Amino acid sequence: MTIKEIPDQMWALIQQHLGYDDEEMALFRADPRNAKVLAAAPDMQRKTIVFEVVKSHGCNSQHQVGTRFFFTGDGNLITKMAPKRICAFALPVMTQLIFTMQDLWYAGVDPNEACFRRGGCFDVGVRCGGWGNIVMEAKVMDREEAEQLHHG
Repeated sequence: MTIKEIPDQMWALIQQHLGYDDEEMALFRADPRNAKVLAAAPDMQRKTIVFEVVKSHGCNSQHQVGTRFFFTGDGNLITKMAPKRICAFALPVMTQLIFTMQDLWYAGVDPNEACFRRGGCFDVGVRCGGWGNIVMEAKVMDREEAEQLHHG
């Protein structure tokens, strides 16, 4: 889709949703990347970004191998599918990987083909002077598949 192919009502919804005044909306519309993202956004909104703990030792929040964190395609934590506790030190790497997954999606690349889909909390673990550490792997999947994974 090009900028001209984005319906005016979509631009109006975005303006309302983001609270832009007319000047800000003109700036937003003038950037062709925003039209590209808006064209790809509906498909991404049907996706879920899932992080699964693949390694854990000494985690104070008790995130164990198999613990999962679910985010909407646009990057919001799905709290009803979240663990009871979520370590603040694990969130920064999830934020970075969500940005990577979204950017690949909007560029037309399958985010599951990213070479580096793993990251960990920044606690270095007890052997290096910290407490514990977890490693998580990110994956983008259809919303229904993620819901089945959560309930299964």
